[in-house]
Amino acid sequence: MVLGRRLQDLREAAGLSFEDAGHTLDVTHATIRRMEKAQVGLKVPYVEKLLRIYGVTDQREVDGFLDLVREANRPGWWHRYRDVLPDWFSAFVSLEAEADQIRAYEPHYIPGLLQTEAYAASVLRAGMPHAPASEIDRLVSLRLARQDLLSRKQPPLLWVVIDETVLRRPVSRPNVMRAQVSRLIETVAVPHVRLQIMPFSAGLHPAMYGPFHLFRFPVTELNDVVCAENLVGAAYFDQRDDVSTFREALDRMCAQAAPVHRTEAILSGIRKEI
Repeated sequence: MVLGRRLQDLREAAGLSFEDAGHTLDVTHATIRRMEKAQVGLKVPYVEKLLRIYGVTDQREVDGFLDLVREANRPGWWHRYRDVLPDWFSAFVSLEAEADQIRAYEPHYIPGLLQTEAYAASVLRAGMPHAPASEIDRLVSLRLARQDLLSRKQPPLLWVVIDETVLRRPVSRPNVMRAQVSRLIETVAVPHVRLQIMPFSAGLHPAMYGPFHLFRFPVTELNDVVCAENLVGAAYFDQRDDVSTFREALDRMCAQAAPVHRTEAILSGIRKEI
């Protein structure tokens, strides 16, 4: 995505259209557009030729750009789960891995980055009743592997609002939910994790449509991206107006939900009731 944006900037600075660039590579203008939108992989020979016609003459700059292209084309660590990973979720994991801030609203489940193994298995079985046990095991393994980003040297800020319903809904055996709440209590002590609970008493709020995540990245070329999940996949939004709508909803919910400093006490009270 970053490299595509940089190619777009270079093309526009050179005063060339999509058609001009496409003619140089003997491809359609749509191919150039898809390259800039990161909708197709970047081929090293194509990029090298584009850099030349865009006026990039410093060989070190060209070589550095091409090294980044090769790096971008390498499969992510999650590629080893491609047998169970749908395309829409592969994009999600990629965004999650690169973000330096992840904000989310979850009305149904504990967010995947905070789930215990037993809780993850329970919710996956409920959502995929016809899947074989081997597939569930693979998906649980993927979910746990995703959590490694919270313990890396420079972890992202994870800021989540969850509905009280998430904590009240029975999941499998009581001990599974009790252990999950205990995990959350441990997690809220981590400096880069903020967890807020939207209590029943708060009433209606701006995001009562479904779960979504908002990703922010440490590079200026990337817009914030929102992923809104549904029963069969997800929709991704990166247009400023769309993202602003989701961000405003999150801001309002954070103001309406119980403050962060009360989260541990709320969780401890719920754990006693399980």
